[in-house]
Amino acid sequence: MGFAKDEASSSSYVLSIPREDTPLLGKIQHLSSPSKTFANIFIAIVGAGVLGLPYTFKRTGWVLGSIMLFSVAFLTYHCMMLLVYSRRRIESQLKAAKVSSFGDLGFAVCGPVGRFAVDAMIVLSQAGFCISYLIFVANTLAYLFNYSITKPDPKILGFSPKSVYIWSCFPFQLGLNSIPTLTLLAPLSIFADIVDLGAMGVVMVEDVMIYLTNRPVLEMFGGFNVFFYGLGVAVYAFEGIGMVLPLESETRDKDKFGKILGLAMAFISLMFGAFGILGYFAFGEDTKDIITTNLGQGLLSSLVQIGLCINLFLTFPLMMNPVYEVMERRFCEGSYCLWIRWLVVLAVTFVALVVPNFADFLSLVGSSVCIILGFVLPALFHLIVFKDELSWNGLAFDSALIVMGTVFAVYGTSSSLMEILAKKA
Repeated sequence: MGFAKDEASSSSYVLSIPREDTPLLGKIQHLSSPSKTFANIFIAIVGAGVLGLPYTFKRTGWVLGSIMLFSVAFLTYHCMMLLVYSRRRIESQLKAAKVSSFGDLGFAVCGPVGRFAVDAMIVLSQAGFCISYLIFVANTLAYLFNYSITKPDPKILGFSPKSVYIWSCFPFQLGLNSIPTLTLLAPLSIFADIVDLGAMGVVMVEDVMIYLTNRPVLEMFGGFNVFFYGLGVAVYAFEGIGMVLPLESETRDKDKFGKILGLAMAFISLMFGAFGILGYFAFGEDTKDIITTNLGQGLLSSLVQIGLCINLFLTFPLMMNPVYEVMERRFCEGSYCLWIRWLVVLAVTFVALVVPNFADFLSLVGSSVCIILGFVLPALFHLIVFKDELSWNGLAFDSALIVMGTVFAVYGTSSSLMEILAKKA
């Protein structure tokens, strides 16, 4: 089946080491009820990616954007369940094996190569999320405090406002990312989700009011050249697949997990679709890459934007924790290492400085590592585990996900990179 008992016993040792996708709110001691499982899934998936959806709908057209969004939601749900089915089969075949995470599953199915592939994608995706956070924070603060009609190209001590704000975050992020345990950071996650929901609600209400007044011209379909751009942002918005195995492990009634996950994904996709459509409907061709900057600089708008900046600033160390767990496991035998954490924060800061556009970077991360992590690896692991039992339809679907996911990742990554480089030129 692609794995052996000696590999399982080795994996049991590996499982005692902190992993790349430990739940961000810390280990849950009691099994979760259906309602709590639903809430945990919501927290794991909803993030900053939703803020780039209105701009994406502007690029793709609102009908094509909606079709892509709901298609990605369905495929993400399907691939999450592929991981769950693969884990259940391995644990039923090998009683000693305990597969608690995506990385453990990769090790059990493909050995060290499988774990390395998952590790690499986790590091790149999580670091990519945090780069987008810094871009959002810096661009939003620059818009609020520096840009105006009379100052279209402001400077702070000779430097661009974006670079000043990013470097201003750097020493504080060094301190936050030096915290060795997630226990002290758990309240930040709760605060972040409350701010996210509140900000989304305010923005959607404002969008409706503006649309009823302005009624801008809208496009239903964009050209083929923006297909991969929209696909990347949609994949980014739903990226939470690294958390599905820990969440299923903590569910009280595991037979109902698939139904709960499906309901949560349906609810989130409807919410994302409404947010993207309303944002584009309100501003049309004037929709900006960060939708909150379309709301002007009034008191309510400024409070929403500052709240989102605080939210993402405090979420940064939470999202970087899986990166540190991978790096410390591989280079420091699982021990806390301050210098690795600081070097990673420095690298993320440098990348954020050179990326000009928030939504373009969402597309890059979504088109590259998120497609591999979210579609290609789950289908590959499922194909290996069930290769002797799958029907022709199952074999064809898994194979199609692997091949098409790889093609989309390669083409989408090159397309997003050219988009970013063109804007820097």
